[in-house]
Amino acid sequence: MSFLDKLLLWLHIAFAIFTIGPLTVVTSSIPRYIRKQDLNVLHYLKRMGRVFGLLTLGVFLFGLLLGGGNLGEVYLTVSMTLFIVAAVMLVIIDRDTKKAIAALENDDPSDDGRVQTAKIAALGGIVALIWLVILVLMVFFNP
Repeated sequence: MSFLDKLLLWLHIAFAIFTIGPLTVVTSSIPRYIRKQDLNVLHYLKRMGRVFGLLTLGVFLFGLLLGGGNLGEVYLTVSMTLFIVAAVMLVIIDRDTKKAIAALENDDPSDDGRVQTAKIAALGGIVALIWLVILVLMVFFNP
């Protein structure tokens, strides 16, 4: 393994640890603060979700560069596909968080963001499971 490969592997793992972990915490915290109707925290979590969501693209990019000529391997193809699915779900979580914040800001007692809360919680859980499946693929199916 060359120095460049080791550097790419280090960047790939570092981005995975320092972006996916916090992103998972942020997405799992959003429903709690919708229920508490804490708009300040929700605005902060929404912003952090966007920042960490964009930074997770570094995991994907460094993984692509590291994979090089092996991108046809089944475990890499499945991992990349799952990553894209998770990214789409994160966009939906961001959209629903925005809707929940708007509902809470309107002070309408009939719309307190309950629909968005359940959807965000479900999607956040699925995204966390996707990260775990990708981790299993990377560890146990990497030759």
